[in-house]
Amino acid sequence: MNARKFLALSLLIPLLVSACAGAAPATPAPQGYNPPPGNYPPPPEGQAPAATQAPSSERSSAEIAPTQAPPVGVVVPPASDAQCCPPPPPYPYPTPWPPYATPWPEPSYPDYSVNPFIDAREDHLSTFAIDVDTASYTKMRDYITQGSLPPSDLVRVEEFLNYFNMEYPDPESGAFSIHLEGGPSPFGGEGTRLLKVGIQGRHIAGWERKDALLTFVIDVSGSMEEENRIGMVKYGLSRLVDRLGPNDRVAIVAFSETAWVVLEPTSVESRGRILDAINSLYPIASTNTEAGLRLGYDLAYRNYRDGAINRVILCSDGLANVGITDPSVLAQYAQDYYGRNIFLSTVGVGHGSYDDRFLEQLADKGNGHYSFLDSDQAAERIFSQDLEGTLQVIAKDAKIQVDFNPNAVRSYRLLGYENRAVADQDFRNNAVDAGEVGAGHSVTALYEVQLNSESSGDVVVVRVRYEDPDTRAVSEIAKTFNRSEFQSDFSRTSPRFQLAAAVAQFAETLRYSPYAEGGRMNDVLNLARAAQYQLPFDSDVAEFAWLVEQAARMMR
Repeated sequence: MNARKFLALSLLIPLLVSACAGAAPATPAPQGYNPPPGNYPPPPEGQAPAATQAPSSERSSAEIAPTQAPPVGVVVPPASDAQCCPPPPPYPYPTPWPPYATPWPEPSYPDYSVNPFIDAREDHLSTFAIDVDTASYTKMRDYITQGSLPPSDLVRVEEFLNYFNMEYPDPESGAFSIHLEGGPSPFGGEGTRLLKVGIQGRHIAGWERKDALLTFVIDVSGSMEEENRIGMVKYGLSRLVDRLGPNDRVAIVAFSETAWVVLEPTSVESRGRILDAINSLYPIASTNTEAGLRLGYDLAYRNYRDGAINRVILCSDGLANVGITDPSVLAQYAQDYYGRNIFLSTVGVGHGSYDDRFLEQLADKGNGHYSFLDSDQAAERIFSQDLEGTLQVIAKDAKIQVDFNPNAVRSYRLLGYENRAVADQDFRNNAVDAGEVGAGHSVTALYEVQLNSESSGDVVVVRVRYEDPDTRAVSEIAKTFNRSEFQSDFSRTSPRFQLAAAVAQFAETLRYSPYAEGGRMNDVLNLARAAQYQLPFDSDVAEFAWLVEQAARMMR
């Protein structure tokens, strides 16, 4: 090798080594994550956005072209003046959420005392707000299916009863019909009778339902990752979209540590866009229910549709731990917006860590329905099968007053409805808040009644008072029940009456009511099986008999 070639190589080799040392290896894109469209919160301040998956040929140009605007609704953190790099991608790759430093708190359930027997001579009026919630029954089912008995404070008798279809006939006119039936109590002791008070709301056809603006406020906190909670919510919302009409609109707000708009009010005709927004939800952080409700209500109020259904639907496990967490404060917020004709319904989800009291109180003050998701089947029932009842209100501030004749009735006891009591003198006070009832919803209440031995004639007068949500006209209907209408033998009562007796006693036993002391769960099971035999095509009754059987085994 001559001197000239040696000199050239000696200069070239260091340059090649330096160039190779400065080249960074290509970083592969994260595998298994295809960021869906949606509106995500910006990453925490000072944290660099994580890498996103390399765009595939199937993704739209709006997602792959860095010079184009991000999809509608996506929040992209603005670049500072000193930033040298292009704006961060709109879809931050979610890093695994770290384990919680402390365990979730124990489930929270309201503590309501059991209604006692009332001397009819001292107080012959029993007044309460109508309640069509069913969450307590579904939550009980979740516990028993998981292999344990529910906490006694979770059990609300009225929500057990109202879970079942009692097959009351529709009203011939007006919003409600009243149905009364009575017979001997199989559990109340000698001489005790059961009086079943049934209220049926009128059904409406799908084409009769008003157009709707539904604002979903979805909890995407870390706890929603457990037990596929977020998955059940997403399934339920997807089924609901399938049932909505072309003039309905859907908006979505998500919340964790903060809240953000995932989807502005969008016509159901853009079904794909709505489903993309639903599928974009995933658990990420803490639970700021206050922020979610505030933003959800603000979005619903700004897009209020006159003459339509305006409803906010909160889906959460209720474990608020950031921002205002006092249920009474947030419940007052819901009540304030109810005054603006925006209703609130709550959907609870989750086993174990779960705040039942919080979600029940919110629904009560927001004048909506409180239900619970424990399965895809429950989501189907709430969001699809019972759509009209979930969405359209047929009566506001509905109250029931049962007037017992002291000459015929010695004492009486209402099973359940402890948290729905209304002062007797407020029955005709139209300013007093009561319950809202959706289309086709029914209400069942059971009374244990002890009659005077030498009496005859009318026993009770049942009155229902409510306001029409459109005209604001107040109506009152009434029906009388005579002593002669009591069946003398329990076996001669209707199958639905016998079912109601079994369901109420099941709830009384699970909540350790003093009036169920000495009773046996096997007696409830025998009655549940008899009801199942008489109602062979009702899957809810068959499931109820199975749940009683499991509870009986656990209580041995």
